[in-house]
Amino acid sequence: MPATSADPTILDYLRHGTPVGGSRFRGHGVDDALSDTGWQQMRETTAAVGNWQHIVSSPMQRCRAFAEWLGEEHDLPVEVVTDLREVGFGTWEGRQRDELKRDRGDEYRAFYADPVNNRPSGAEPLDQFGARVAAVFDRLVERFGGQHLLVVCHAGVIRGTLGHVTQAPAVNWYRTEIDNAAITRFAHDHRGPRLVAHNWRPRL
Repeated sequence: MPATSADPTILDYLRHGTPVGGSRFRGHGVDDALSDTGWQQMRETTAAVGNWQHIVSSPMQRCRAFAEWLGEEHDLPVEVVTDLREVGFGTWEGRQRDELKRDRGDEYRAFYADPVNNRPSGAEPLDQFGARVAAVFDRLVERFGGQHLLVVCHAGVIRGTLGHVTQAPAVNWYRTEIDNAAITRFAHDHRGPRLVAHNWRPRL
């Protein structure tokens, strides 16, 4: 049955699986591929949900490669949206987390205490990042009213979208856990946008 304007728009934001290269800061300046584990994680999650009508993806290969594969597997249209790329981390791009904790401990702790005012040098301002991912969410709701979408993206994009939907200030965004290959579901209907489920993965 086709969607109608009375149907809620469902948007499943799927974080990419584990990339190659270990635990490091990957913004839009580091384009690591998915690891074999990452592919498996995403296959398991999407196998447990499904029923999407359209797939939208970040241009980063850790998202796009899987989105295009899934689209081919299920004969679904796939659209790449540049503004779904991860937030830029400036001089932290590619740096290992343990290395930053050891060598720049004060800077690292300051960032998580206030990620708005304690950005890494050269990082994308968090308010600008939040505005671009919020605009993507609003455009998707307008374009695909009443449909069920899969949005393959990044932890930062999900945090920013959560902030937009729940009106949470950016200083609090990094208090939210986003697991690899986990889904955060949003809905939009006559009541407006809302969070339905967060950080869900099948536990096998």
